[in-house]
Amino acid sequence: MRAVIQSVKRCSVEVDTDVVGAIGRGLLVLLGVTRQDYTGDADYLAEKLSNLRIFPDAQGKMNLSLLDTGGQMLVVSQFTLVGDCRKGRRPSFSHAAVPDQAEMLYRYFVQQVQCHGIQVQTGRFGAKMAVELVNDGPVTFIVESKEA
Repeated sequence: MRAVIQSVKRCSVEVDTDVVGAIGRGLLVLLGVTRQDYTGDADYLAEKLSNLRIFPDAQGKMNLSLLDTGGQMLVVSQFTLVGDCRKGRRPSFSHAAVPDQAEMLYRYFVQQVQCHGIQVQTGRFGAKMAVELVNDGPVTFIVESKEA
């Protein structure tokens, strides 16, 4: 699994013209699932992202986690994160999970984050979505469940 995470002041996701998910301060998580991923990858990422110390403390140091700050998470599925652009001019998605597998792991990941006590909003799996965000920092990381 691959996640692009961004610290946000607020963010939302729309499908057509309907807002389907929105949060205040917290993390926007764009999540990609590969064919090789399983529930252990989702468990790892849920724990990692819930406890990753990337939010500033009183001295401005990255020392607090999402759990420490009481922040929320917006999770948006994004299969293009696992696209391979190394060859040719068109990305290859041969490593992307098939939709049923990807959706199951996406939903499982959301449940695992909620088990850590974090409020989670989501986009709509498989839909064309518009994501609006206000970066905080900006702070952006790529987190993977497997070594590259």
